[in-house]
Amino acid sequence: MEAHPREPDAAVLRVGIDVGGTFTDVVAIEAATHRIVARVKVPTTHDDPLGVARGIIEGLRQVLQSPGVVPERVAFVAHSTTQATNALLEGDVARVGVLGLCPGLGAVVARAQLRFRPVRLAPNAVLAPAFAFASGRDDASLERALDALVNAGCVAFAVSAPFGVDRPADEAHAVALARARGLAVTSGHDVSSLYGLRARTRTAALNAAILPTMVRTARMTAEATRQAGIAVPLMIVRSDGGVMDVGEVERRPILTMLSGPAAGIAGALLHERVTDGIFVEVGGTSSDLSVIRRGSPQLRPARIGGHRTMLRTLDVRTLAIAGGSLMRVDPRGTGASAVRDIGPRSAHIAGLRYACFTDRDAVARAVPTFLRPLAGDPDDYLALVAPDGTRIAVTPTCAANMLGYVPPGAFARGDVEAARAGFARIGERLALDPETLARALLARAAAKVRATIDELVRDYDLDASGTELVGGGGAAWALVPFVAETARLPHRIARDAEVISPLGVALALVRESVERIVPNPTPEAIVAVRREAFERVVAAGAAPEFVEVAVELDPRRNLVRATASGATVATAGGSEQSNGGGNARDPQRAAAQVLRSESGALECAGSTERLAVYLGPVKRRRRDAAIVQSDGVVRLVVRNASVATLTVERVASRLPVLLDEAAAFGDVGRALPDCTLVYGARIAELGGLAEPAQVVALAREELRGLPNDSKVVVVLGRHATT
Repeated sequence: MEAHPREPDAAVLRVGIDVGGTFTDVVAIEAATHRIVARVKVPTTHDDPLGVARGIIEGLRQVLQSPGVVPERVAFVAHSTTQATNALLEGDVARVGVLGLCPGLGAVVARAQLRFRPVRLAPNAVLAPAFAFASGRDDASLERALDALVNAGCVAFAVSAPFGVDRPADEAHAVALARARGLAVTSGHDVSSLYGLRARTRTAALNAAILPTMVRTARMTAEATRQAGIAVPLMIVRSDGGVMDVGEVERRPILTMLSGPAAGIAGALLHERVTDGIFVEVGGTSSDLSVIRRGSPQLRPARIGGHRTMLRTLDVRTLAIAGGSLMRVDPRGTGASAVRDIGPRSAHIAGLRYACFTDRDAVARAVPTFLRPLAGDPDDYLALVAPDGTRIAVTPTCAANMLGYVPPGAFARGDVEAARAGFARIGERLALDPETLARALLARAAAKVRATIDELVRDYDLDASGTELVGGGGAAWALVPFVAETARLPHRIARDAEVISPLGVALALVRESVERIVPNPTPEAIVAVRREAFERVVAAGAAPEFVEVAVELDPRRNLVRATASGATVATAGGSEQSNGGGNARDPQRAAAQVLRSESGALECAGSTERLAVYLGPVKRRRRDAAIVQSDGVVRLVVRNASVATLTVERVASRLPVLLDEAAAFGDVGRALPDCTLVYGARIAELGGLAEPAQVVALAREELRGLPNDSKVVVVLGRHATT
């Protein structure tokens, strides 16, 4: 492609690519303002010889042809992928060999721990690795073991050793030897720093199983961006909503599990700025529901084939209900009760057109017909066939259009009269008027979504009556307003909902998480974990001055976890500047909204040059706090909060006193409050720590290098007594 000289005042661009089941969406946005400069939608190329990479390349090509978008302006490019998830769910994996390193007297015990039962991935697919064992640094022994695995037909390899977390040198040596032979290989310490040899080995084997395919796709896509003249490295969305570069994908592709849903959640957090609520991303075939609390998505340990892994992924509940879901009807029934179900098949899968996006005359002349969407499906799916043979579906999107839930100008807006004609034709078959049939269809869909909402409310102890639903995805209007109405919950549809996922990709931060098992961790040990996370994310491309690190301690598991996030060096300046151009709000009004209070009832309890902390009125003998940027972006909500303003010089002496005053006492002893430091434009969360000395040590590390008179606002979240 011909190079374009960069204009001196040209805005830096971020490009996000979301690979969905049906379409691949690409957006280019200005890094400073988040203004959308270009957006493109192309079919996802599952069946192409290059796989989904072909669609990514085509979408990128079209965006770069858009006015104002030239390669030299692109400072960040990333894409989500469903490839890892699909490969594991469908069993489309490589033959894996596990190379166990068992030196010394404990070799017999180690071999037993390194083996694991086959993992069932799909009805007809099982991951059943071959196993071979060798001494850690004996190259001849390693070569013999690798030869045995290659001769067994293995094309991907996982190296695992006892105590590989603490002493990774043996695993690293074996990996280097295998790579020198041109083999696709990963290791136990690549995928987890936690103890548990069998679970870590299993996770490494699953990682190896998708390694060849993921590496091939990542390299092809990275080469395409390079050939397009984009000089920055290609990034891939991780399962926690952050991004990592292609080099990391070549070590740890399994970290891209749930990359697709993670992109939508990243959009909800970084574009729509959801602080608390349930995010419902509605596509054509499926919907993803997830909880956002205090500005963070919820994570849980991943299980694959019923087996525990060492991965933490987003807690996403996926339903086969969406804007294009097909109606299932009792062939002998009439009335609303004849609508027996909706889904799991969709119009996209079955190759049907939506009634509301079809010529209304053709719909009006169509004939109701039962069909099987795919071979082996039941034949109770009811659709329409037009005189020219066109197959037409009445879907939740059609129902929402006809009933007035989709406003003019919305992405899902269709021809209301065409939708009505479709429901009228089906209604004649069922002895129902169009409105009653449309409501019956939406009610079936809403019941399934509400069941999952109720489940999330229970699992996360949410406010059953006040939890806000936030809709995203191209079909958000098709389901979310009706579900919210029937559940009596507040709701809103995200800005640019139809491209919320690629926007999340474009805005995503580089992220690294470090976990360590540390019994009775000293302050120095916790600081070391935090520092390692910081150094890893900087090495991955984040600008050091904009990195934020959240530290958690789980005393029941002796687990110390540090998660570092930051914008890439090329875009860091813009990442702090705006919430999307004209979408800026008054900070106090924004705080009042999330604290469910009148603006005048709030108290500004502390502030820095970019952030303010507002306390709400006393409710049930407690006050909640909201930390808000100067442009009205709510960064964090802290429940049962107290606030104090210190200088850096006074943190070491005053923080222990504040922690002690806010501590809760119950049946299990003293519980320190969660501590958040607010300074400049940054927030540092120090949660779940057991001793004031640990909090102070982390605070000193966080504030290291700042002038002694710099202002620090301390926000403490008290725990409920038991």
